[in-house]
Amino acid sequence: MTAHIVHVVHRFDTGGMENGMVNLFNTLPPERFRHTVVALTGFGDFRRRITAQAVEFHALHRPPGHDPGWMVKLWKLLHQLRPDLVHTRNLAALEAQFVAAAAGIRATVHGEHGRDVFDLHGRNWKYNLLRRAARPFVSNYIAVSRDLETWLREAVGVPSRKLHQIYNGVDSVKFRPREGARPAVLPPGFADAGSTVFGSVGRMAEVKDYPTLTRAFIRLQRHAPERAAHARLVIVGEGPARATCQDLLRQAGLDRLAWLPGERHDIAALMQAFDVFVLPSKNEGISNTILEALASGLPVVATAVGGNVELVEDGVNGRLVTAGDPDEMAQALLGYLEGPEAPARIAGHGANARRRAEQRFSIPGMAAAYAAVYDKTLGRGC
Repeated sequence: MTAHIVHVVHRFDTGGMENGMVNLFNTLPPERFRHTVVALTGFGDFRRRITAQAVEFHALHRPPGHDPGWMVKLWKLLHQLRPDLVHTRNLAALEAQFVAAAAGIRATVHGEHGRDVFDLHGRNWKYNLLRRAARPFVSNYIAVSRDLETWLREAVGVPSRKLHQIYNGVDSVKFRPREGARPAVLPPGFADAGSTVFGSVGRMAEVKDYPTLTRAFIRLQRHAPERAAHARLVIVGEGPARATCQDLLRQAGLDRLAWLPGERHDIAALMQAFDVFVLPSKNEGISNTILEALASGLPVVATAVGGNVELVEDGVNGRLVTAGDPDEMAQALLGYLEGPEAPARIAGHGANARRRAEQRFSIPGMAAAYAAVYDKTLGRGC
């Protein structure tokens, strides 16, 4: 029997959570699960990456504020769709659990992919009051990191029997180490064979803190100009911080050593053009871009926040640094430039990164774990 799962999200657009959902839809057997996505606000073209089965999308166009009209729309839609299970994700969609209960749906899952941008450490009492109020209506929870799992248990009071920690998976065939020369995806003349390219990919939003990475690169150039002469910076992504970073580089006279192309769709090729991956975020659930970097055989310099510490082992497959500290980040970058052993350090950390991705973060493994939670929630055997 095929189970119909309705996935409720705030918005379905470019992002790590959406990438994980696409991988799930493309991997779960369609004869066992079919999917519908309800976006409370809207959805974008990212849904076109779903190729293995047809997934229906609905947008409720929820307006800002506290108008409850969207709940009525969702209640009517759930009666029309008649799902076997409703799966909500993150705080912005959590109130849909109350609507699912009112619609008579008893099999529900809630996923936490990262804390709210306005409450990075999950301490806001109003948000946690809402989470505790929804707790009786959620059959099972999925946390994408051990950090989030611990927080759900200790701060929200979710019983251990309802908690399931499942890491995101990464496509280790699409994302793989480069072989031979650097792919020709960077601007002509920007980086040669002797360059060390520090690269990052992500939404250029406040939580990702790309100005700290930019300031670290500037400090690197100022304090170690000889060793940093061949260093290059690439930040791929769109968002309000892009202009800020470009201004910082321009004011420092270093814009010729950096490339910020905006949003791109050739991420696997760009990863192969990098030598070291850097993620400066203030907080993370489990970063899909770190997973893609690991699979691409790149050392990862990341802030020691959220799930990053579960992906990066300091001195083994990268470096962990304090969030918001450009000086410490500059020192970590310098470690991949300094001395004749730097190329061997990049190669060794990169090989360890690839090994970790292959052994612990497969997409089939992720999908099997989700299927097990769905089967448990539905009260059926695998």
